[in-house]
Amino acid sequence: MAETDGPVNPPPAGTPPAKPKPKPAAAAPAPNPALAGRTTSAAARSTPRKAAAAPDDSSPLMGRRGWMGLAWGAFTASFVGCMVGGTARFMFPNVLNEPPQQFTIGFPTDYGDGVDERWKNAYGVWVVRTPFDDYHEAPGFYALLVTCTHLGCTPNWLSAESKFKCPCHGSGFRPTGINFEGPAPRPLERARIVLAEDGQIMVDKSRKFQEELGQWTDPEAFLQV
Repeated sequence: MAETDGPVNPPPAGTPPAKPKPKPAAAAPAPNPALAGRTTSAAARSTPRKAAAAPDDSSPLMGRRGWMGLAWGAFTASFVGCMVGGTARFMFPNVLNEPPQQFTIGFPTDYGDGVDERWKNAYGVWVVRTPFDDYHEAPGFYALLVTCTHLGCTPNWLSAESKFKCPCHGSGFRPTGINFEGPAPRPLERARIVLAEDGQIMVDKSRKFQEELGQWTDPEAFLQV
């Protein structure tokens, strides 16, 4: 048993116990020459890293929010443009320029006998000069509308066969306008034809004459010369 210097007397009552003496700090380990200039894994773990920026937000030209704003702006502009264009289209509808219903076509001396096609495309009529008309028993002019009475196609004048022939369904009409072949149910219609004050022939398509109704005998359905 180890000997002591003397008896240990207990501390008097009320005396606070003595605080333990702090232990001396451990000496820092010597640096390892092999790790000079390098960062250890512990140091790397202790160094906070900056959060990487989202790829869409790091564009050098425009971020994601910029692209979204641009897309919405383009959509809004196109929508507004369509609305404005539709309103303008409604306020200013297209006007079809139809040929006039009443027009002059020259003097009687400008025409020879037979079918004249010069006004077919411009005014939609054939002007026919005949030496004898069965309905008026006289020479003169009549104007035939270039509309087939079957389904509204435009027949062609076949001078070699002396007939009007519809290319759509084969209806045929004689030079007088009478139907004789194909599905056309009635003759071509005639337009009003008279002499104007200046002596020219005037055609008025606003008034039409139908043979099946007995209207070809009307004085204005035929211009007697």
